[in-house]
Amino acid sequence: MTEFLLLAFADTRELQLLHFWLFLGIYLAALLGNGLIITAIACDHHLHTPMYFFLLNLSFLDLGSVSTTLPKSMANSLWDTRAISYKGCAAQVFVFSFLMSAEYSLLTVMAYDRYVAICKPLHYGTLLGSRACVHMAAAAWGSGFLNALLHTANTFSLPLCQGNFVDQFFCEIPLILKLSCSDTYLREAGLIAFSVFLLLGCFVFIVLSYVQIFRAVLRIPSEQGRHKAFSTCLPHLVVVSLFLSTVMVAYLKPPSTSSPLLNLLVSFLYSVVPPAVNPLIYSMRNQELKDALRKLVTGCLSAAIGCLHSSAADSQCMS
Repeated sequence: MTEFLLLAFADTRELQLLHFWLFLGIYLAALLGNGLIITAIACDHHLHTPMYFFLLNLSFLDLGSVSTTLPKSMANSLWDTRAISYKGCAAQVFVFSFLMSAEYSLLTVMAYDRYVAICKPLHYGTLLGSRACVHMAAAAWGSGFLNALLHTANTFSLPLCQGNFVDQFFCEIPLILKLSCSDTYLREAGLIAFSVFLLLGCFVFIVLSYVQIFRAVLRIPSEQGRHKAFSTCLPHLVVVSLFLSTVMVAYLKPPSTSSPLLNLLVSFLYSVVPPAVNPLIYSMRNQELKDALRKLVTGCLSAAIGCLHSSAADSQCMS
């Protein structure tokens, strides 16, 4: 097998071009939002704290995940094709699995960060020093890499005898397993079950962390203090809920409700929507981040206006 055929969003040329421009707009919005957050955190020393360090890593992961799926789908719609090479499909499976696994691990680390900040504020600097933050972020990236390497190598070592049509607009492991011979996919199914067990462990950790956080917040005497403590946790809670809900809808929906259109919508929901809206979620209720973004945008506009004025002055001198 040298290539796979991906599921197309539309059959008519007009709808294919509409799909291209729609995905292009979403992709550019995701690049802009995550790029602004990365730049603001990197340039503003007031944001050099553990919470924003982990948010910086999350934005990098979101940029990578949305860049793994959308460009190929846009190119296929633009050039009226559905093909993806065997190596390209394997690379897409590996990178997407790596980034999604690392993002889930990082969200677990971010839950621990919020737990320490709310429940153990006096020990925050000790438990989440710069070295500890780097180690935890590296562990999240490393666990995602090892998980993706294991699953990708095992999935593409299986013999495929059910054709080459992938019922999705990008390659992912469950759909490749559907193409394998019926008596050879049990090994990968065992690895998936082990990964699900680890994911459930992370989920339980996040839930227990927020149970402790809510108990600590409710014990704060002043309403203003409770509101401030809760507002620092709300963006992370919304991002975790969005991530988990879209993934569960994608992978736990009944097979009887499956259809090509529904599969496309669900896959779009969990692979494209979170990376595009995460920057908006984190910036809506975070005044520090909004101030840093405002300062960044204002500085860029001032620099652009200054360049235009200097260019106009140079042209007048030359004339």
